[in-house]
Amino acid sequence: MLTGTNLPTPLYRGYQLTFGVSPLAVTLIFAVYVASLIPSLLIAGPLSDSIGRRRVLLPAVLLAAAGSLVFALADDVGWLFAARLLQGLAVGAASGALTAALSELEPSGDRRRAALVSTVASVGGLGAGPLIAGLLAQYAPWPYILPFLVEIVLLVPAAIAMAALPTSRPATKWRPRRPSIPTTMRGVFVSSGTAGFLAFSVIGLFLSLVPTYVTKLSGSANLALAGGSVALMLACSVIAQIAASGRRPLAIQITGLILLAAGLVALAVAGGVGSLALLLTATVIGGVGQGLAFLGGITEINRVAPKERHADVLSSFYVVLYLGVGVPVIGVGFLATVTGLLTAVQLFAAVVAALCLLDTLALARKRRRLT
Repeated sequence: MLTGTNLPTPLYRGYQLTFGVSPLAVTLIFAVYVASLIPSLLIAGPLSDSIGRRRVLLPAVLLAAAGSLVFALADDVGWLFAARLLQGLAVGAASGALTAALSELEPSGDRRRAALVSTVASVGGLGAGPLIAGLLAQYAPWPYILPFLVEIVLLVPAAIAMAALPTSRPATKWRPRRPSIPTTMRGVFVSSGTAGFLAFSVIGLFLSLVPTYVTKLSGSANLALAGGSVALMLACSVIAQIAASGRRPLAIQITGLILLAAGLVALAVAGGVGSLALLLTATVIGGVGQGLAFLGGITEINRVAPKERHADVLSSFYVVLYLGVGVPVIGVGFLATVTGLLTAVQLFAAVVAALCLLDTLALARKRRRLT
């Protein structure tokens, strides 16, 4: 599902040329995804605690297939907005329920291991989408159709897997409610949520605007290169998560935020000096930092979430993450219409790097209190 939602990433440049889409419109298309995802998260997470994971997840897979089909049929910008809306509903419905299901199905009840599988699958899917779409669009026929047809085919075994999930007994009665966090874990939620927000704001930048940034610095219109830059960042994130598995979540978050800040500074400098090599270095460092910050945060949330509200709490955490994906990048899109893309990305990188360092100080103080 996450592979499918990021297939459009290397294609946005072509949509801009074909449909006359501005950088601001690209960020708004990206934001529509987040705008539909968040209500879906808030409804479907608690709902899956009540009616069971399978009854929520199977419709989510079908919505994801519908989103890919709309992308394949798109002939103007309105179709792109509609497709992203469907994809947002699908991922929103699935995110909390899938993470909770992984914890419940882990044979020994090891929530730390379940969190690792969840983050690796999530970030791996995010990275696979741009790479697959870039390769198919560059070297195969029907560049704006074939990637989405492949995704629909891949969703068939996913649907079968969801249909085969065991029937779970309701843990709680569902009722509409505003987002809330159990009092006992609010401090953990705030600290981990802040780190996650910053980490995912960088993913939002890479998924929406960095492919165009890469083409400007490299002077190449190769779609595989544009998608590959995003895939590289997220591959480094996955590798870092696997390598850091089992370490203390707070220490992981602190290390991740420091590396994320360093990667963002290098990203800004790369645009200033026009260095593609430095950009790729920044991508690697930022990817490692993003992976560590994300893993540390979700491991801690997954550990302390009460059983009767497990998917509910995880869904609220994902709301914070996806706000990080969607909200800052809209500001970058607006700024790009005034200052140009390179300057907008540089300013974004500087601001988020500073916020990463501030959050690092807060987490370091918390770590000293605990020791």
